[in-house]
Amino acid sequence: MGFEGKRALVTGSAKGIGAAIATRLAAEGANVAIADIDAARAAERASAIGERALAVPLDVTSPASWEAALTSVTEAWGGLDILVNNAGIAGRSAPSWELAVEEWQQVIDIDLTGVYLGCRTVLPPMIERGYGRIVNIASIAGKEGNPNAAPYSAAKAGVIGLTKSIGKEVATKGVLVNAITPAVIATDILEQLTQQHIDYMTSRIPMGRVGQPEEVAALACFLSSDEVTFSTGAVFDLSGGRATY
Repeated sequence: MGFEGKRALVTGSAKGIGAAIATRLAAEGANVAIADIDAARAAERASAIGERALAVPLDVTSPASWEAALTSVTEAWGGLDILVNNAGIAGRSAPSWELAVEEWQQVIDIDLTGVYLGCRTVLPPMIERGYGRIVNIASIAGKEGNPNAAPYSAAKAGVIGLTKSIGKEVATKGVLVNAITPAVIATDILEQLTQQHIDYMTSRIPMGRVGQPEEVAALACFLSSDEVTFSTGAVFDLSGGRATY
């Protein structure tokens, strides 16, 4: 695809899916900001990727943190072309009525509001330049609703709706906004879930396996590229056959 000269920021990219996306973008020529709340791990990941990577501390729930991250990238590279909103948490696996309101709010703040804040921050300069690519990592749970994962399912459904809304808002401005809905992917986030919940999710996948971060990275990079010119506000499944619509 080729990303020479492009400047990207990937949230939650110190590990897991985000790290795979950032690594792939850098390997194809992009400068990539490793944006993560874990500053030490972000620095380690940036060092591992090499000279094309820049570690940027980021709390996705904080508007001020988003502004500071954009400033860091702009000072380093002169602007931002690609945003991948990947940061997220699963939350505790439990029936909705057993969850504390604070548990619900934490997942919504990170998984949904964090995506909104990222889009809100980068869109004005992208619109001004007439170019941008935003990829939001949602989930198949946002389409189907996983039991014992109400906050996560609701947040990811919100990401899908947000993507469609913003995609329409900027459809004529050179900025494309799309979402990916993976099924369960083999990352550290599984450590937040019970084995019963993991088994449930895997049992729904016709391919009979979990996905790999590199498979998400391949699709995310395609959607971040200039190969995509007529898709916006769209949702791309990555579910091993689980998705039915």
